Amino acid sequence: MSYKNLEIWKLSREVTVVIHEMSMLLPKYELYETGSQVRRSSKSIRSNIVEGYGRRRYKQDFIKFLIYAHSSVDETRDHIETLYETKSLADEEVYKEISIKLDLLGKKLYQFIQSVETNHKSNS
Repeated sequence: MSYKNLEIWKLSREVTVVIHEMSMLLPKYELYETGSQVRRSSKSIRSNIVEGYGRRRYKQDFIKFLIYAHSSVDETRDHIETLYETKSLADEEVYKEISIKLDLLGKKLYQFIQSVETNHKSNS
């Protein structure tokens, strides 16, 4: 099995792509400020899932990186909300689409973390 089979990774990939596309349409003054931040935080979600999966043999490392990914979901959500509130992200449909995906990803990550905490079996 690969991390690419994880539903949370697939959803994080979708989020990254949608956010990247949205951020490239932001006003110039946001492109390199909050635009850069939101791109980096969304990429951090999927990167931490991958790194945690690579350390899955070690329960605490696995959980630690999944928690980092969950924290990056919250950070990304905050950046998206800020962009929308300041009207830099003016497209309400795009805002809603991203918000829904982030909410779903946050819930699925939380459930996945709980599952690892409960069901993880050490291979050592």
